[in-house]
Amino acid sequence: MNDATIQENNYMVNDLAAKARQEFFPGKIVAGQQESHDFVFLCDNGAQLRVEVITDKVLRFRYATETGFGPDFSYAFPGGVPARTVPEFLEFRERPDHYRITTDRLICTVSKDGLKTRVLDRSGNTLLQDEKGFHWEYDYDSGNDIVKMSKGVQGGVCYYGLGDKPDNMNLRGKRFTNWGSDTYGYVKGTDPLYKNIPFYLELQQRIAHGVFFDNSFKASFDFAAERADVTSFWAQGGEMNYYFIYGPSLLEVTQEYTRLTSPPELPPLWALGYHQCKWSYFPESNVKEIAKGFRDRQIPCDALYLDIDYMDGYRCFTWSPTHFPEPKRMVQELAQDGFKTIVIIDPGIKIDPNYRVFTEGLEKDYFCRRGDGPLMKGSVWPGLCNFPDYTRPDVRDWWAGLFKELIEDIGVKGVWNDMNEPAVFEKGTFPDDVRFGYDGHPTSHRKAHNIYGMQMARATNEGVKRFAYPNRPFTITRSTYAGGQRYSSGWTGDNIASWEHLWLANIQCQRLSISGFSFVGSDIGGFIDTPDAELYVRWVALGAFHPFFRTHSSGDHGDQEPWSFGEPAAELAKRFIELRYQLLPYMYTTFWQYTTQGTPMLRPLTFLDQTDTETYLRMAEFGLGDHLLVCPITQAGADGRWMYLPRGDWFYYWTDEARTGAAEVWAAAGLDRIPLFVRAGAVIPMYPVQQYVGEKVIDEVTLHVYFKAGQESSVLYDDGGEGYGYQSGQQTTRRFTVTGTEKGLLLQQAIEGDYHPSFQRYRVVLHGLPFAATAYSTDGQPAEALEVTLETGLTLPAIDISATFTELVVG
Repeated sequence: MNDATIQENNYMVNDLAAKARQEFFPGKIVAGQQESHDFVFLCDNGAQLRVEVITDKVLRFRYATETGFGPDFSYAFPGGVPARTVPEFLEFRERPDHYRITTDRLICTVSKDGLKTRVLDRSGNTLLQDEKGFHWEYDYDSGNDIVKMSKGVQGGVCYYGLGDKPDNMNLRGKRFTNWGSDTYGYVKGTDPLYKNIPFYLELQQRIAHGVFFDNSFKASFDFAAERADVTSFWAQGGEMNYYFIYGPSLLEVTQEYTRLTSPPELPPLWALGYHQCKWSYFPESNVKEIAKGFRDRQIPCDALYLDIDYMDGYRCFTWSPTHFPEPKRMVQELAQDGFKTIVIIDPGIKIDPNYRVFTEGLEKDYFCRRGDGPLMKGSVWPGLCNFPDYTRPDVRDWWAGLFKELIEDIGVKGVWNDMNEPAVFEKGTFPDDVRFGYDGHPTSHRKAHNIYGMQMARATNEGVKRFAYPNRPFTITRSTYAGGQRYSSGWTGDNIASWEHLWLANIQCQRLSISGFSFVGSDIGGFIDTPDAELYVRWVALGAFHPFFRTHSSGDHGDQEPWSFGEPAAELAKRFIELRYQLLPYMYTTFWQYTTQGTPMLRPLTFLDQTDTETYLRMAEFGLGDHLLVCPITQAGADGRWMYLPRGDWFYYWTDEARTGAAEVWAAAGLDRIPLFVRAGAVIPMYPVQQYVGEKVIDEVTLHVYFKAGQESSVLYDDGGEGYGYQSGQQTTRRFTVTGTEKGLLLQQAIEGDYHPSFQRYRVVLHGLPFAATAYSTDGQPAEALEVTLETGLTLPAIDISATFTELVVG
């Protein structure tokens, strides 16, 4: 071969390499057809688009390159594929330059040139429109197609969601990546973090929709950051596979997404109480001292946590013979005093021939292997470890069975999964070539990384549920993927004791909630470093309104129990924790709404009024459920703050001062208060203070009724807070309607369900009456009024009535 030939061949090789790096686009449609509720379009270069009508408000767009579609499977859905409903109306038309699909709520057009799509509402408003649309490039390193999608950006658009990103609520102008990472001491703007939820919401022209990019490879999102008129998302492999989710309200978008990926079951009521955790409480005498500290000071607490030091050499499912020589006795004694014991379990299994969990996993080949066959090895807390492949059903079943002793025998009530991004010391995570079964769809770590923590949480939940029965399971996870809310609660990871992190805790918990994952909280006080008393109390005040309410700290940064900051701070923390226990029926009802309707428990201000542009960039204020508005103090030395009230009438919780919304207001809030408003017309149910759930038989519920000139509805759900009777009808839903006029108030109750709660009486406390009440009657019979003085210092009229009443008339 002469030099000229060699040179020519080299040019050919270089030309091929260049082509491998170029972007490819779909060609022209040569065929478009309807297959039941799906629509398939084939291009002349082999690219394909499949549009699936999931519901009349949810469309799925699934693209293939010339290699065609692979098996349809995703961990985002309980059955691997989304549940679908038959649309009442569906029309398919071919036009000269495009195809048109129409449902009751949406219109979708597909261009015959390049598969570009546009989604409109039935009024003709463009909601989502391709810019470049679908395109891809070949990745030499992995052999995957890097799949890309770019959309046009309309004026005034806002973006929300995407899980636990520690940044401003509105994501516009930012770029993010989903690749679960152990991010110790993250700060504002750190990316990526622990969780991988590729779902975002878009608000434009007061109309909302969402996009769920269901791809578990490393994925990125650009919200008009690189180009102001383009938003794009892409992944390092897999399919371009996304769901368009129509609102038109932001609340409805999150509801549709949560129902699509399936909400969780109800937790035990005690899981919504206060929890105390530290790395680490040991030995047993220290745990007992902490428990005694709560009960002696009468600070309510339901759960105490044991971090990795409870184990024998950090081996999962073992106990340290020196720190906890009799764990069953200790756990039982704590239970007698009302404490549930929660233990940590990590994925790393120590390589030790004398360790049963290791030898079982090794014998049955349950651990992850490298591409060439050897077992994956990585160093974490126990030293060199192997790691279970939780994407295999047989491994999940084995893992679940390992909890028998912890839960059924010893009496542990919950399990906390950590380090499951998965994290490996020094290396960060597993090598890309590690192989996974992936429920019958074998793959590499590139695809399995982002779902590993979710599948560990799934296996853990299966085990806790199996051995806790007939009680309900409680589990926590640090890492997850879309749909992971089905298996676990979560927290925001290794934060810092700083005012910035108090601010971040507020934003991250709201963002996770609107991303389908409501059962979430932060490490109160900060995991790293030590807060001062003021910061700690302000953080407890915020945490009291987060679904997961736990103080957690690193042991080498000092103590972080409520009394660690002096008795004045302990007393203030106690008041906020007591308020949480009083609000348990409201919190539990809000959780029930989440499980049955998909509504986020925490709702950013924009969710409360998306027609008011004043709410679009604000992020401190949030709604808890239907009727409470909270705004934490996140600056040192403040005695209150300015905050924005959404449209409507509101009462300041601490003073009953009436305020009108669509305005900025000053909320006076010394260290003994958090800015908290109640919607006019609301009925807020409260329990008496308990030291732990179940300490008292609840014989009376207080209903705080807030006057409204007009009508407002509220609900109270109850099923006893434990067991599964509610799934067979043992529950009750009490719906309240408040109707107020200048001279009177009418409170009505409608009861549904067969469950008979322990309480037989209500104490109805009346707030904000604009008239001097002189007559009271329940169901046509005169009633006696009394005056009560509340914990806030307010003295108000009240009536004690039967819990089965139908009407209360005040005039």
